[in-house]
Amino acid sequence: MTTAEWIVSNAWVIWLALFLLLAIIEMISLDLYFIMLGVGSLGGVAVALLDGPVWLQVVIFCLLSLLMIFLVRPIAIKHLKKSPEGFRTNIERLIGQDALILEPTSRLSGSAKIAGEIWTARAEANAATMLPGSYAVVSRIQGATAYLNPAPPTESK
Repeated sequence: MTTAEWIVSNAWVIWLALFLLLAIIEMISLDLYFIMLGVGSLGGVAVALLDGPVWLQVVIFCLLSLLMIFLVRPIAIKHLKKSPEGFRTNIERLIGQDALILEPTSRLSGSAKIAGEIWTARAEANAATMLPGSYAVVSRIQGATAYLNPAPPTESK
């Protein structure tokens, strides 16, 4: 048996090895392209195990891969990026949080402690200078600067 005959008769091994290689690459990249190609290679495995010709194995690999990339991948990406309604991440979660003013904070300079971290802070345009020890509310974050409004006065009992 020549090498070419062995490759043709054991093509399913090559397709399976290709699938494993593509799965490993997908685990590293996580962009859902290589796993779609991997599914195509599983189609090649199926055709090879059914003693299909090599050209049919390649055609099934190409068709399945393209179908997976253009039909399944966009749906998978949409479901992976879906987050619960009202779910805020990273900086968005700081908006509305209380901030302890650490140094005089005006429209030009200042700092505040927000959620345990010290931030460069600025007073919003309509806010007066805020003094150390007072509290403010984060209205927005721009870059690494938190913009603050004075906290509403609390009622004493």
